[in-house]
Amino acid sequence: MKINDLIHPALICLDLKSSQKDAALTELADLLFRENKIRHTGEFIQEIWAREETGNTGFEGGVALPHARSSCVLSPAVAIGISRQGIDYGAEDGQPTHLILMIASAEQASEAHIEVLAQISSRLVEDDSVSQILACQDAQAVTDYFCQSSEASTETISAAASRGLIIGVTGCPVGIAHTYLAAEMLEKAAAEMGYEAIVETNGSIGVKNAPTGDDIARADAIIVACDKQVDLDRFNGKKVVITGVKAAIKDAQGLINQALAAQPYQAKGTAKTQASTTSVRSQLYKSLMNGVSYMIPFVVTGGLMIALALALGGVPTPSGLAIPEGSLWNQVLNVGVVGFTLMIPVLAGYIAYAIGERPALAPGLIGGWIANTGSFYGASAGCGFIGAIIAGLLVGYFIRWLTHLSWHKMLLPLVPIMIAPIAGTAFIAALFIFVIGAPVADLMAFLNHMLTNLSTGNIILIGLVMGLMQGFDMGGPFGKVVFMFSVGLIAQGQTQFMGAQAAAIPVAPLGMALAAIIGRRFNLFDDEEYENGKAAAAMGLVGISEGAIPFAARDPLSVIPANMIGSAVACILGFVFSLHCNVAHGGPIIVLLGGFDQPLMALIAMGSGIITTAAIAIALKRLRMTKKQQFLVQPQA
Repeated sequence: MKINDLIHPALICLDLKSSQKDAALTELADLLFRENKIRHTGEFIQEIWAREETGNTGFEGGVALPHARSSCVLSPAVAIGISRQGIDYGAEDGQPTHLILMIASAEQASEAHIEVLAQISSRLVEDDSVSQILACQDAQAVTDYFCQSSEASTETISAAASRGLIIGVTGCPVGIAHTYLAAEMLEKAAAEMGYEAIVETNGSIGVKNAPTGDDIARADAIIVACDKQVDLDRFNGKKVVITGVKAAIKDAQGLINQALAAQPYQAKGTAKTQASTTSVRSQLYKSLMNGVSYMIPFVVTGGLMIALALALGGVPTPSGLAIPEGSLWNQVLNVGVVGFTLMIPVLAGYIAYAIGERPALAPGLIGGWIANTGSFYGASAGCGFIGAIIAGLLVGYFIRWLTHLSWHKMLLPLVPIMIAPIAGTAFIAALFIFVIGAPVADLMAFLNHMLTNLSTGNIILIGLVMGLMQGFDMGGPFGKVVFMFSVGLIAQGQTQFMGAQAAAIPVAPLGMALAAIIGRRFNLFDDEEYENGKAAAAMGLVGISEGAIPFAARDPLSVIPANMIGSAVACILGFVFSLHCNVAHGGPIIVLLGGFDQPLMALIAMGSGIITTAAIAIALKRLRMTKKQQFLVQPQA
């Protein structure tokens, strides 16, 4: 494979129309799609953003290297975009980015393909490379720049050095761009300083150019610029500096000087760097995002159809909004319920798929259905989206372990299509039915008993507990326990509990919709979340709390606490205002239908909870983003 197999004029845009990072990435992905290099733009962009979550791919000097390995890549390629005015890509030097190389690699990238990417990286480390590319008058000139041999730089880097030996170790989570660019920078810096260099690369094709024991023994210093776990014990007693892969790209000479002045490294036997933790978190995040991305169409389609049916065909009754049997809106409702029923299994299935690939899909879907169906394990309600996440992760890692066992060659063809799916299904079914199910059923019985005991006590306390439960899982088992408890009291003539509950029900989806609208201005929410916010707003208006699930699944540590606190505020105010509601439903639609005895106070309670949720979600997201940025830019010693 040669460079011109990956780069050719049809994949080069000399003047990007986009001025924002997200739009520029989409523009380049569309270019790859038009040239039949990827199967689907949206799926590939999702992988690109998953990589961006582990660390911004923009560098000093106006260059960015967004990249991803994806099953939707039909043929490996590099799309090049030039922005004359510059794009705010988030580079560490704060300067605009003018050159973007979007790298599309297949999940199983060949060694030849990775070697070509390394050659492309070597062209980018040359002095004035960006200005030379920007000076090109046509796409063919850009192609020629990358395809011409770089003999001069090769001679410089391979020149004999007498000062000593520097060893480098590079690696990034994806292993197709930063890994090799960092290696090139270390080799170039070492040569300029008069040192010989051996740089081990931990890329998608495995470990290459690993130093021998003799190499390590004679090394003057070692730089581990890696965002994945590597063996550090072999460097015991040597001068070592440990940092992220971007640090080597930003200031390779500074790292070498830092390593030469470092204290001898003391091995800890089972040393694990912060970078390895980042890699694990990245893998979990990527798996969750895969499940969420496939779940969202079901949430939106099912939720909006249910919302439409309830808004236009619903009639308030003591048992909730009812739609006449046999009517058109009843059929619309039934179709929407199908979409909502499928969203939880789809979430679990595609989380499992992201970890264990195709053999994990069927058991993940089945496991998600079981997790969401309480009758399998004697519970009054299923485990909701939290159970789906648990099922997806368990199935995914179980299937990954199973498929990596040493199988007889006669059985090997049966593993992905029969053995793994059947074993995975049996595993997750048995786990939920015989292990997880009983504690869940007991927990729900305990929660119902607790609410019964609290119902005769302090209204602030019962409001706090009911609100926290409602906001925790957004229509899941905790929310269902509270809802059924309030519905049961309506039959006894006690409607105040339903009044407080009805005020809390729409807080999560409407609060996250508001947070997405405001937070987008601070780059806390991406375009996909902004669009999800619109659907969540529509669902929240008609009392469908599941509209907030995509936000919670994407960032549970920020979203769930915000939902819980906001729902608690609304529920407490519902009791304080002595709201009464004789309709077993919630949201502004019940206000419009006359279900509340105090419509204005009901809206005030809801609004207070919504604003609280939005404010806390934005604050937590900003805090997490700040900590993440500090982690990415500080050396990891």
